[in-house]
Amino acid sequence: MFDKVLVANRGEIALRVLRTCKEMGIRTVAVYSTADADSAHVRAADEAVQIGPPPPRQSYLSAPGIIEAALQTGAQAIHPGYGFLSEDPDFAEVCQENDLVFIGAPPTVISQLGDKAVARELMTAAGLPLLPGSTRTADSLTDAVELADHIGFPVIIKAAAGGGGRGMSVVRDRADLPSSYRRTRGVAHAVFNDSRVYIERYADAARHVEVQILADSFGNVVHLGERDCSIQRRHQKLIEETPAPGLPAELMQQIAEASVRGAKAVGYVGAGTFEFLVDDNGFYFMEINCRIQVEHPVTEMVTGVDIVREQLRVAAGLPLSVKQEDIQPRGVSVECRVNAEDPKRNFAPTPGLLTEFNVPTGPFTRVDTHAYAGYKIPPDYDSMIAKLVVWAPDREQALARMQRALAEFQIAGNGVRTTVDLLREVIDEPTFREARHTTGFLDKMMNPVTV
Repeated sequence: MFDKVLVANRGEIALRVLRTCKEMGIRTVAVYSTADADSAHVRAADEAVQIGPPPPRQSYLSAPGIIEAALQTGAQAIHPGYGFLSEDPDFAEVCQENDLVFIGAPPTVISQLGDKAVARELMTAAGLPLLPGSTRTADSLTDAVELADHIGFPVIIKAAAGGGGRGMSVVRDRADLPSSYRRTRGVAHAVFNDSRVYIERYADAARHVEVQILADSFGNVVHLGERDCSIQRRHQKLIEETPAPGLPAELMQQIAEASVRGAKAVGYVGAGTFEFLVDDNGFYFMEINCRIQVEHPVTEMVTGVDIVREQLRVAAGLPLSVKQEDIQPRGVSVECRVNAEDPKRNFAPTPGLLTEFNVPTGPFTRVDTHAYAGYKIPPDYDSMIAKLVVWAPDREQALARMQRALAEFQIAGNGVRTTVDLLREVIDEPTFREARHTTGFLDKMMNPVTV
């Protein structure tokens, strides 16, 4: 096992990785920008290295700065968390070139699966069902029109190198295709430095379901069950839960087995997530995220498996500590993302100084956060400031526990608004409580049609 690990990330995920490292007796190194000098993850690490100014490209996305910090501190491995460099095959290769272990999937696998069009081809070959769509990129407007006409409207245009809900446009009418195509390519180039896009059928009434897998270098692959992530704004998740409510257990087992089959087909190693859409006709593969997910705590709560611990074991060349028959999910877990955003202003970020930040406690209640009273939320990064996670024997009790915990969350600050009240509204909605929600639920709830 490693003696020292550098965590190449910030905020709550950096803190979460640091904690497991400490439990395993591994010394830790944090990196931080000047905007994060007072962040909790900096104080929690054994050592901390400032790597640049606030802009991510000059700090958390600066591979040379992170590699230098690792070499200077004697770290043997780098955990990238999620976002930033976690799915960058070039960074994974640079780690290897500097005799540093990248705690993630192999660079070749990241490169293949990071290209969503290539991933579709690979999963088709592995026998996973896909929505009607292109297995190649639409490299011209003529391509896009031909593909959309063949697929049938509505369609969704997606960045081939996309992720995190960015670089997507839903097109319901042929007349809107040219402008949406150009806009999506522009966003893809600006965000991912890759303007390629592909097109697939848009499922209006679908659920977003994903499966957590773990794989080691000895060919062992297990799944840890599914998560429902259908409550979204702008294709980004707000509430996640496991097991997926209101869906047949047999169907969920089919999805889990398909994920294991897909992972084995590409030689996956590490923690990863297979994402699917589910509707009345079945399930359809969307993409694979080659990293730990924001919502991984709900899986940990029902399985008792520390996913970061397994990542560290696998990266150190050890086999998984669990077999499929060892994994017996129990109860229900729900996670709410608490973002410093104003839902009434189209979820505009609201950075600022937190004057009050009291987190809920109580039975089976977990809060992952780097924030505290006196912490200044910087405007340079993602707006999530906490993840509230609960567990209970069944969904009714889990939702009641989540409502109680959300009511206890006390957050105030200069200009700071959060999603807490909105989350409470969602949980009280009959459509959600009865598990009849789909990915379009939140938009409809916030923008009801008036007659």
